[in-house]
Amino acid sequence: MMEWLIEELFAKYNYWISIVLMLIGFYTMIAKDNLIKKIIGLNIFQTAIFLFYISLGDITGGTEPIVSEEMIAQGYVYVNPLPHVLILTAIVVGVATTAVALALVILMYEEYGTIEESEIIELERERGA
Repeated sequence: MMEWLIEELFAKYNYWISIVLMLIGFYTMIAKDNLIKKIIGLNIFQTAIFLFYISLGDITGGTEPIVSEEMIAQGYVYVNPLPHVLILTAIVVGVATTAVALALVILMYEEYGTIEESEIIELERERGA
């Protein structure tokens, strides 16, 4: 019984890795005060999501979906390309999001002289008072 459980856990190691990466990225976004570190955490979280979706789209023994209808009728197993295409688009959106976030951090540094979130909040409170 125990051997079966261990085999099942290690058979899906890519899911476990994506979960660990998600937790690392989420922790970094929540716990760190530095805005650059928060952006890095966001990128780690995004990468974990990409890995998770690509893992869902994989089929053991599947090949490229460039086949004829006759091959499919014979039971040819192929990998669905849709998750991979969607992740390719998500990577582009992630890069653009990172670029905008870094540009905003640069503007905040020029405005406040720091990239620490708590210091920026404190400076904003002093300006508002």
